[in-house]
Amino acid sequence: MVAEMNVRELSISKNDRTSMPASANSKLLTLPTILTLGRVAAVPLLVATFYMDGWRGTVVTTSIFTVAAVTDWLDGYIARKLKMKSTFGAFLDPVADKLMVSATLVLLCTRPLEVAVFGQLPWLLIIPSITIIGREITMSALREWAASQGSKLLEAVAVNNLGKWKTATQMAALIILLATRDCGHGGPAILVGSGVVLLYISAGLALWSFVVYMKEIWKVLRR
Repeated sequence: MVAEMNVRELSISKNDRTSMPASANSKLLTLPTILTLGRVAAVPLLVATFYMDGWRGTVVTTSIFTVAAVTDWLDGYIARKLKMKSTFGAFLDPVADKLMVSATLVLLCTRPLEVAVFGQLPWLLIIPSITIIGREITMSALREWAASQGSKLLEAVAVNNLGKWKTATQMAALIILLATRDCGHGGPAILVGSGVVLLYISAGLALWSFVVYMKEIWKVLRR
């Protein structure tokens, strides 16, 4: 998933689209696209297993999300390495990321953390979750608008290093929180705390990168 909820951010300029080989654009189901579709199909499974009682549910849910995060990186790598890029895949990839990350954030917010020190703070995960999801919705709208305005604005909202760091910390945080959500008192508190801290770092990076994008857009509009 590289998972800005993605989640990795992806935008393709008009020049990129025209430079793609015709064969790449004409193929609807390439290997990277199939991997991306697999992430979309995994969202209902993630929801179903999240509410399974016992450690098995926790293991299965965490495994589903971890595999999704790996395939998020893998489909992009394969598409670049084997020159299997497609416009459909470019559209679907960020959608799959946002679905998986948003669903996971919402699920985590429905259950308070089991560790005592965090259990009395029901808003602890809600704040960064709203920040991340709200930012993703806003960026999707911005990119859609930028695509209709020309390549200059698309370049302004292209993926930057802040977005990549946001996605990395976000994925790490969610894997930790999913893996430790049913842990009790004691040792796991350190792991849960690290997951919460990483989620807040991810939310901070999300806001920071959003500000950077807006500054770039403003520069283009002022020219």
